[in-house]
Order: sequence, then C-alpha cells, then structure tokens
Amino acid sequence: MKFNLDAVHQSKKPLYTKIYDKLYKLIMDGTFPPESRLPSEPDLAKMFGVSRMTLRQALALLQDDGLIKNIHGKGNFIMKTHCNRQAIGLEKVGNPVYKCCTEEITAIELNFRIEMASDYALEVLQRETAAVVYCDRWYKSGNNVIGYALSMLPIEAVTELQIDLQDNTQLKNMLEQKIYDYANSSTITIKHSVAGNSTTQKYNLFKGEQCDLFIESVYISDKYPAMYSKYYIPTVFSQIQINASK
Repeated sequence: MKFNLDAVHQSKKPLYTKIYDKLYKLIMDGTFPPESRLPSEPDLAKMFGVSRMTLRQALALLQDDGLIKNIHGKGNFIMKTHCNRQAIGLEKVGNPVYKCCTEEITAIELNFRIEMASDYALEVLQRETAAVVYCDRWYKSGNNVIGYALSMLPIEAVTELQIDLQDNTQLKNMLEQKIYDYANSSTITIKHSVAGNSTTQKYNLFKGEQCDLFIESVYISDKYPAMYSKYYIPTVFSQIQINASK
C-alpha cells in the first residue's frame, strides 16, 4: 500500500500554521514589503477565510520569527531585518543602536552639557564626582529621527579618556566607538518604554510612541562605569539578537 505523504502531512497541519505559511510566502516574496503595515486583522481573516483567533495564532508565529512587529493601536508591521539579519548581537561589547536598529543610520546629531552631579547620577555612575557630562544623541535615517541616546560621563572620565569637549567629532567618535574599544565589559538591561518622545526633548522619534529601552553601563575598569547610557529605539525599528554559544 502506498501513502501520499504530502496529503498526510497536510491533513495533520493545524489551520493557523497553514495561514502562517501563506503569510510567510507573501512577506518573503515582497507582496508585503519591509516597513509596510499588514492589512487589518478583520481584513486578513476575511482574505484567508478564517476566524480572527486562528489569524492571531498565525501572526504570533510571525512575531516570534521576527518577521512582523505589533504596535499597539497601529497594527502589524513588516520588519526590515527579515532579509538583513545582524551578524553581531548584544553578546559583544558595542553600541546597541547599531546592533538592534533595523534602519540605516545616515547621521548623528550630538549636544552636550555639564551639570553638577545629582543623586541619581552618583548612583548610576557608582562613584563620587563633582560634575557630569550629559550627551544627547539623535540617530537619523534621512530626515527621520529613529533613535535617541542619553549618555552620562563623570568629569573624571573625560579627563582620563583625554576627551576635548570642544571637538564635536572626537566626542562623537568616543561615544559611538572608541569607549567600546577601551572597555573590558558592559552590562545592558532591556526594558519597554513609552517615554521615548518625552525624553528626547529636541525631536520626536519617528514612529516612536513605544520604544525598546537599552540601559547600558560601560566599564573600562572594574570599579565603576566610564559611561552610563539610555538608548531608545522605536519598537517598529528594533530587532534584538543575542548569539549564544558554549
């Protein structure tokens, strides 16, 4: 007796996985291109002739695979990274924006200010310091601001790293790359934030009502961080990857 294995497998396949397969193909062949919004759930359910519950199960699988991102109140968006996954994840010391933001960063705007150390600054910097350098950075893709960072450095670290605060290019290079080259370790806490646009002050983040927040401490010595930063990336542009190995 011969069996049609394709027919057997197809009959056992849950309906929501069949819808997942169809949506996967539509996304991968460009019918729903990167950064576009999927049709509404009622429209998709009608398109495939299934219940909204079945459709949501399929959408949940697509979210698990990093193919779509659900933005509350706005819908489901196709992720750019389904065809451009990052090779290096958060397991390596380095600026999390370049590892987790799916958009091409074309420019970075930097402002800084020097303030007396607050109780909060003393706590997160884990050391006594007379003053703190606060650095605001806005990451841009074309005309859109797609990421924001607030970094804090104790004034002593500025001296130790020989940073010329009057040299904007040198300061930017230090914050973006060199401090990570000098670092021996870093710690990152990842949270979900709805405070992105209220935090950025000068600009609003593009599609930035909800953000992934990366709270980072960069250590050059083991005693205290040389830099403490908060990075805000809108969830629609954020793709977190960690490459684990033994």
